[in-house]
Amino acid sequence: VQLVESGGGSVQPGGSLTLSCAASGFTFHDYSIAWFRQAPGKEREGISSLGHDGTPYYKDTMKDRLTISIDADKITVYLRMNNLQPDDTAIYYCAAVWRYALFWYSANSYDHWGQGTQVTVSS
Repeated sequence: VQLVESGGGSVQPGGSLTLSCAASGFTFHDYSIAWFRQAPGKEREGISSLGHDGTPYYKDTMKDRLTISIDADKITVYLRMNNLQPDDTAIYYCAAVWRYALFWYSANSYDHWGQGTQVTVSS
C-alpha cells in the first residue's frame, strides 16, 4: 500500500490549490482516507476525511474552504482548498485505513501515510 501526494506549491493569500493523493498498487474501495497537515513546531492535525461509505468530514474552522472528493475509479482522492492564508502553510499528508477510522481527525486512526506535499502561502 503506497500513497503519493501531489499538487502542493506556493500561492498568494486568497489563492486556491487542489491536492491529490493517488493509491499505488491498490484502490481506495472500502478505505477511509484523510488529509492531515503539520506546520513547523505544531502537531499534525486532521483537516478532512472521506469515509469508506463516502461521507465527507471537515475540520469545523475550515469546512467553508475545503472540498474532498474521489475519482470514479477510486484511485485518487482530491482536496480542494480555497482562500488560502499564511496560517495554512504546512506539509500536507494523506492517510488511509481499511474501512473505519475510529476518529477521522486522529492520526492514530490511520495505517498508511504518504510522504507529504508542501503548501506555502505568502505574498
